[in-house]
Amino acid sequence: MKNFIKVEINCTSLEESEIFMAELSEINFYAFEQNENFLASYIHEEDFDETRLKQIVQKSSYKYSKLENKNWNEEWEQNFKPVTIGNFAAIRASFHKPVTDVEHEIIITPKMSFGTGHHATTFLMIKLMTKINFEKKSVLDFGTGTGILAILAEKCKASSVLAIDYDEWSINNAVENIGANSCKNIIIEQRDTIAGLSCVDIILANINFNVLQENAQNFSKLSIPGTLIIVSGFLISDEDNIVSIFTKNGFIKEQKMQKKNWIAMQFVYETIF
Repeated sequence: MKNFIKVEINCTSLEESEIFMAELSEINFYAFEQNENFLASYIHEEDFDETRLKQIVQKSSYKYSKLENKNWNEEWEQNFKPVTIGNFAAIRASFHKPVTDVEHEIIITPKMSFGTGHHATTFLMIKLMTKINFEKKSVLDFGTGTGILAILAEKCKASSVLAIDYDEWSINNAVENIGANSCKNIIIEQRDTIAGLSCVDIILANINFNVLQENAQNFSKLSIPGTLIIVSGFLISDEDNIVSIFTKNGFIKEQKMQKKNWIAMQFVYETIF
């Protein structure tokens, strides 16, 4: 059984907290609890590197403690509340009452896997998904986490969904959530690269700036003219860089959404040749 490290950082503002979240996600922190005065962040004990943590938080004070898996689940259950995105989707746990006044209800039980709809980037990804026709489309969910976006894609009538993640814990969690939602068209694979995969109609990538930058060329290789890609996991300050990176790889920006300091963007692939 894996243990986790909980790091609590004192913050001077929500903006500072969000910057910490973006930077910590790039060194394998998985989940976050946020308010104006502090940020609680979680990471696998084996991935915890205090030297790298200090480089990010710098002069901000922090403390950390070991958290056993069972305690994480108890803590999550005490704090997790259902999330609704308009009348399009609701995300709840199995112990919550059903939500009946939305198009799609998703049951998620995260076990240190990122993605419940609470964080701005997941919320924004889902908001952009409301505008896409998934019917009979092939989908790649890159960095699936809990599997929430893959599950929603199937509920939106995608013909096939490939959900991948490098982390075994996330894969196991996604498999559990996919079963809880009775999904039939999702394939789960543990892998840390998308090189060599078949082309798809839609790509969902809620990760972080560095991973998006590293994989932009691979995204283009998985695309055909008209392929849509929705990306998030980065701050508004990275918008120009993201647009430049994807434009160089054959994508055209179609739209963006913003929540707090986070953004999600939708691109369509044409071609650079």
